[in-house]
Amino acid sequence: MSAGLRLNSTVVAARQRLVAGREKLRRQHDSGSPGVQVCAHLTDLLESIVLDLFQTALDDLDEPSRKRLAGSTALLAHSGFGRREMAPFSDIDVMLLHPFRDEALVPLVRRFTQHLYDLALDVGFSARTPAQACALAFADATVLTSLTECRLIGGNEELYEQFDGRFRRMTRRRRRRLLTATEAARRDERAKYGETVFLLEPNVKRSRGGLRDLQFIRWIGFIRYGENEFDGLRQAGWLTADDERTLRRARDYLLWLRNDLHFAVGKASDLLDRTEQLRLSEARNYAPLEGLLPVEQFMREYFQHTTAVREIASNFAAGARPRSVWSWLTEPLFSHEFEGDFRIGPTSISLTRQGLAKIGGDLAEVLRLLDLANYANKRIDHRTWQTIRTAMKERGPADPAAPLPPEVCERFLSLLSQPPRLAESLRKLHELRVLEQIVPAFTHARGLLQFNAYHRFTVDEHSLQVVDELTSLQHEAGTPGEVYRSLRNKGTLHLAALIHDLGKGYVEDHSEVGLRIAEQLAARLHLPEQDAEMLKFLVHKHLRMSHLAQQHDIQDINVVVQFAVEVGSPERLKMLYVLTLADLAGVGPGVLNQWKRELLTDLYRHALDLLTSESPADAASQRLRSRREEILSLARRLDGVAWWETQVVALPASCMFAGPPRQIVEELERLRKLPHRDAVAWGRHLPERNATEYTVGTYEEITPGIFHKLTGALTSHRQQILSADINTLAEGMVLDRFYVEDQDFAGTPPPERQSQICSALVASLKDASGSQPAFRKLWQERSPEQSAAIQHLPTRVTIDNNTAERFTIVAVFAYDRMGLLYAVARALFELGLSVSKAKIGTHLDQVVDVFYVTDQTTGAKITGDQRLADIRKHLLAAIEALETK
Repeated sequence: MSAGLRLNSTVVAARQRLVAGREKLRRQHDSGSPGVQVCAHLTDLLESIVLDLFQTALDDLDEPSRKRLAGSTALLAHSGFGRREMAPFSDIDVMLLHPFRDEALVPLVRRFTQHLYDLALDVGFSARTPAQACALAFADATVLTSLTECRLIGGNEELYEQFDGRFRRMTRRRRRRLLTATEAARRDERAKYGETVFLLEPNVKRSRGGLRDLQFIRWIGFIRYGENEFDGLRQAGWLTADDERTLRRARDYLLWLRNDLHFAVGKASDLLDRTEQLRLSEARNYAPLEGLLPVEQFMREYFQHTTAVREIASNFAAGARPRSVWSWLTEPLFSHEFEGDFRIGPTSISLTRQGLAKIGGDLAEVLRLLDLANYANKRIDHRTWQTIRTAMKERGPADPAAPLPPEVCERFLSLLSQPPRLAESLRKLHELRVLEQIVPAFTHARGLLQFNAYHRFTVDEHSLQVVDELTSLQHEAGTPGEVYRSLRNKGTLHLAALIHDLGKGYVEDHSEVGLRIAEQLAARLHLPEQDAEMLKFLVHKHLRMSHLAQQHDIQDINVVVQFAVEVGSPERLKMLYVLTLADLAGVGPGVLNQWKRELLTDLYRHALDLLTSESPADAASQRLRSRREEILSLARRLDGVAWWETQVVALPASCMFAGPPRQIVEELERLRKLPHRDAVAWGRHLPERNATEYTVGTYEEITPGIFHKLTGALTSHRQQILSADINTLAEGMVLDRFYVEDQDFAGTPPPERQSQICSALVASLKDASGSQPAFRKLWQERSPEQSAAIQHLPTRVTIDNNTAERFTIVAVFAYDRMGLLYAVARALFELGLSVSKAKIGTHLDQVVDVFYVTDQTTGAKITGDQRLADIRKHLLAAIEALETK
């Protein structure tokens, strides 16, 4: 007999009712029923089923036990079940309340819970006395918040009222401690699921601004005021009417969204990943909007709701915190008035009655307050923020072409010039809609998603993160911190960081749009001409240094000289350097790795040397001559002086600056002793760059296609290639250098691992079979179908014959996949191209691979329109073939 036939008949009927009920609700959802209505109907269905199963469990008892327990127990729904917000596949939380121990209670609980679990639901069940339930709640914040949402669904009403009254009284007496515990528990959850609202793949229930923050307001309301319904909190004056309407709209939207996610996969699912974003944006049929994809419009709508929830939740929690008696007694003693409008206390600054009446919607007064708070390094109290927030909602949108009053400009620029609390102040100004009154372009950027895996945050959040990263350099040791501290005009730098990406979301390149925004804002703020030019340069060129360092050969004299001339002054270079670092760090965790930091620092130092010399070109040439002479002076002490002079004279710049002169000589000595048709490889970890360098020496004659075979050996052994320097030396010798991150080891790979990689590199050159390497698939990688759904950017191949004097630069823009670099490198070999340098840029799931190539036969640049077109076509075909595997 099957397990299904052994189920209680009531359970079988309940399962059938649940399946049919979900299907009916799915049709209602698809036809446009509000999310709150679908949840309420499902709650009603589940409540009816739970009561039937409880009655069935009671019926299995003997008559005296049945009568006694039916009249003395109460069945309570709590958490989402208690709120009547059950999503299609949510778990249900039920508590059986009983007044005392009863021998018949154990078999009742056993039968009832078995029926619940046989229903194939995730069930949270407990059986408690009122005293036990209260004790557990006050010891565990999760139990506490769950029971703030409980309601009676069946049984002894008097017992429930007894518990409810006791729970409320005891909560009220412990409210200070319980508020602290509840806020701490929510902070911990946000840290796990997303501290910022603007996560690009949020959890609609648990990430900041999601359903959990709506519940958080209810919990705080219950603990502090004894009321958890939004309308009750509004009637009591704890929520404004506007906030209540905003919360109801957000609740309806988020419940609809969560229901859709559950229905789509047929199980509990709260992650709004990029595949789901695309599906939902298509289903909602957004009208075309220039510069914004439908999915970006959908996520902007999502962020508008979650931002509003987060702001209200944060303000509500701050307003609910009771002041301590000690604070009431001591604050007047240790605080003082300032200019009649402000009161500065030990930890915060607030407005006096005169200041509250004056501030209203006056931008100058708001900035005056922030300026003073920054100067005194004090936080602004909650009541003051609420006053500003209310006033700003009444103002209309700002005119970007209209100049601001001089006092507003002066105070805003003063605020920008002070690093302490700057990011916090700007974030609060943005939250209160003050920032967009000063910088109107922030209105367009609010909640603006960039649908790619490179950026973790929305445009406005990223901009604020960059300011935060910049000001954190104030206390950082090392070159970035030294450069930042040396800057006199930090205000212009901070303003550039704030607006550098506000040109996104338009058809035109965002740097060009950003240039116009910077120009307009400079006029609006009455910036001096020199500061205005600096602002425009930093915004327009904010990607220049990053692209140069990651996609070009920064040992090429011409490249660095052109960059130094373009920048024009040491002050501009310093600002661009720290802005570039902060911009990368603000993209998301791990984007600014140690490798990129050192790469940018090398470029900064090289360019600074050129800019502080009388002639950048002469300085660059002298740098090369000096290094070559250092290497030769060491080499002349060894045997074979003629061989050394031949090699060193022809040594490429990238080889000469790959390490100290002594290291370069030692590496060349290894090659000098290497037999023909042999190869050698060695590795060393570079802790300052958090990368491992593998160097391969051999002769051109060992095998055709040296570069693609080496890349295959590395990538098949889970080495993420950061950069490659491919050098053909005099007399057919080859010295190739790869900088990698080992995906299987954090920190320094052990010696045996480095030996394994070196052996694989040598073996790849000596393998005569021509077999292709095998690439390991990771369990967490998306399926081809999922990848295809979210990869909306086209694969591109660009060819540049202008930047480098001796090379054609081929750049490949594509989504990352197993074996991509190997496929591209092999295709380049098949096209008769020789790779001299490669820059491999991986940004989560997108790559920009740049190759410096020449013709294998002539050693010259690649010319001819047809030849260039054939290269593009062949590379695109190689990548497309990889996608179909």
